[in-house]
Amino acid sequence: MAAATSARPATMKAWQYGNDGHGIQHLRLNPTARPPRPPKPGSQEILVEVISMALNPADYKVPEYPIVPRFMIPKPASPGFDFCGRIVALADGLDRDRGHERLEPGQLVFGRLDWPLQFGTLGQFILCHRGGLAPVPHGVHVDTAAAIGSAALTAYQSVAPYVREGSRVFVNGGSGGVGMFTVQIAKLLGCHVTVSCSGANIELVKSLGADEAVDYTEGSLAESVKASGQVFDLVVDNVGRPLDLYKASDQFLRKGGRFVQVAAADESLGDILNMLSRWLLPGFLGGGRHPWKILMVKNSVEELVRIGQWVKEGKIKVLLDSVFDFEDALDAYKKLRTKRAKGKIVVRVTEGPSGKL
Repeated sequence: MAAATSARPATMKAWQYGNDGHGIQHLRLNPTARPPRPPKPGSQEILVEVISMALNPADYKVPEYPIVPRFMIPKPASPGFDFCGRIVALADGLDRDRGHERLEPGQLVFGRLDWPLQFGTLGQFILCHRGGLAPVPHGVHVDTAAAIGSAALTAYQSVAPYVREGSRVFVNGGSGGVGMFTVQIAKLLGCHVTVSCSGANIELVKSLGADEAVDYTEGSLAESVKASGQVFDLVVDNVGRPLDLYKASDQFLRKGGRFVQVAAADESLGDILNMLSRWLLPGFLGGGRHPWKILMVKNSVEELVRIGQWVKEGKIKVLLDSVFDFEDALDAYKKLRTKRAKGKIVVRVTEGPSGKL
């Protein structure tokens, strides 16, 4: 192809935040923002024009996290990890195949960016690594594809390495953006799945395949799960509450069972200390007796392709809570912060309200 530099746009529209310490609380729309540089020859970089992006709590938690130095993310910066878009340019020498459908300019792709990042998906153009995207399966809508990235990869990596056919899994938080994927992927892998959720979401999680649901608003969640006995092979904690869930898991995890931590409830000092205690304290000093792992999601072309195929085949439902126009991105983040979304929140970046391709 021609040199990648010819494909670089002069400006782009992007929501950006500065270096004032308030993170994305002070987002501003810049209609003439500086776009990312072109893909470097010989690298695995791809320039993508974003069509739709999906929100994740990490969008605001990473910039606002107190232990993340401000200099780690160059400013002004745009939030956002997940996307669906069109390839604008590929680095000369890039491996376009990787055992999958060949990548070409103009092709629809979906995936997620790594962090820390300056050019997030709430901007018109992004620079993505080859390992962080895959072709959009035929028939999958751009908004649906945008919502797969981080949540689906997190769910897959929190379950697949630790289960086999017939395993019993407890998912703490089954109705959110990650939880909806966790339930469905665990079922696809042949597991019996119990989830926690509010009473209002019990029918929702069961429609996704959950075998049992525990209403966390009814008394102590830890006590409710302990009543099941030591029957679970895996606990996936998408919530971070209650704080005593890991220690209590000694009473409902089988021998050899694992506890995978996906999220903490917030970034308070108490939560940070609680996470450290789970990591460092042995059982005889008050820690849990079962292996505890905090999940750090990693990009995987193969896993994106597999999940995308499941979505195409209807084996995974991608629930969209709401879809916002680009100009209404602040309202989208307001809704995300309520922690009451049922499914994913999507923002259309370069397409109109119809989402037309």
